[in-house]
Amino acid sequence: MTDSAATGASGPQTKRQTGTRYAERLYLAWWGWPLPLIAAGLLAAEIHMGYPGVRSWLPYVVLVPATALIMVLLSRTRVAVADGELWVLKAHLPLEVVGEVDVVPAEGKRHALGPGLDRKAYVMHRGWVGPLLRVHLTDPEDPTPYWLFSTRHPERLKAALKGRSPGEPGTVEAGPGQAGTGE
Repeated sequence: MTDSAATGASGPQTKRQTGTRYAERLYLAWWGWPLPLIAAGLLAAEIHMGYPGVRSWLPYVVLVPATALIMVLLSRTRVAVADGELWVLKAHLPLEVVGEVDVVPAEGKRHALGPGLDRKAYVMHRGWVGPLLRVHLTDPEDPTPYWLFSTRHPERLKAALKGRSPGEPGTVEAGPGQAGTGE
């Protein structure tokens, strides 16, 4: 009943979001960019090591932009509740199979992602985002026991999953550029 491996470029970002209850982008903050870019520059300098020719410029042309591209791709992570489904990246889950929803605070991440993790669970973790949300599934045919994923606003997302109507406290109506589309 669930589709954890959605195909194509469909998702909350390309669908018409008339029924969006919650949406956020888990972008990498500005302070997360300098260290990887500096490391890419240092690695390029190690490869260059003063040699002339292609080896003098190719590492810089390849490694620094590749690092920036990887960081941009990591910053495109989206979490949304739209059109009766929970979307995490390209995976989606009908709200009818959403069971108990638990907030895992930043202090509990190590246990939730380590010894407390079921190997069949769907996991989407971003280290720069503090809390996690654990969404248990009620579909007996689905081998996935729960989804565990990062979110900056777990209480708002939990309220959106519980089906509160827009305008109630704890829910967020979000569209492009509106409040609730992430921080």
